[in-house]
Amino acid sequence: MKLILYSTLDCHLCEQAADLLKQVAVKFDLEYIDIAGSADPAQSEILVEKYGIRIPVIKNESGKELGWPFDLEALENFIHESV
Repeated sequence: MKLILYSTLDCHLCEQAADLLKQVAVKFDLEYIDIAGSADPAQSEILVEKYGIRIPVIKNESGKELGWPFDLEALENFIHESV
């Protein structure tokens, strides 16, 4: 299973979300996407518009998203529903 964490640098909520992801017992591949750090400025603009006030956001392979705020229980439920 693959998950994407949409975040950006110096985002303390994103750091909290990453810490929660480390506590999950299920194995998954995690891709970090910095919404403001794309090499393509147009792509960054799209991501910032979509996620700028919602990060951190976790997205599963089917496209379902879990936006902040969430706790470990909500994250585990999201991941189990994603399997």
